[in-house]
Amino acid sequence: MESASVANRFSSGERINAGARPGRLEAELGSRGRRLTRQRRLIVRVMDTAQRHLDIDEIYERARKLDHRIHRVTVYRTVDLLKRMGLIDELDLLHLRGDRHYYETHAPREHIHIACLRCGKVREFESTLYDEMKRQIEQQLDMKITMSRTEVGGYCRSCLPAAKRAPAS
Repeated sequence: MESASVANRFSSGERINAGARPGRLEAELGSRGRRLTRQRRLIVRVMDTAQRHLDIDEIYERARKLDHRIHRVTVYRTVDLLKRMGLIDELDLLHLRGDRHYYETHAPREHIHIACLRCGKVREFESTLYDEMKRQIEQQLDMKITMSRTEVGGYCRSCLPAAKRAPAS
């Protein structure tokens, strides 16, 4: 991860807060009285330790590596439960790979997803300006924002045609 300053942080491809609090999802499920079966624990561990955004097939394959007896339907049900409880977010990431949806655990701070429309690399960006914009929306529209999701698409430096590549500063 690369870090610019306290005012903003960005990733070079991995999730900014990946693995920041391992065991958080399991603890949260337990504190909310949810049963933690062996298979559910594996799925939650996969989500909690993901270094990047995962689609449902990737979650299933990673969980299967830990226990080949895990069922796909259990993955779908657990992901659905985690979404309904507000513990993970579902993203479409500009539909870069068709209609796939990706999942990530909630980060301590909301962030913007920036996707390259050519290679599909997804980066994350946090900024105090983004936080200020949400505060302004709350004040001007007299509401409390409880979640936001912002995705930006463009072309990364590697994918820009050489003639259009901006000079490095």
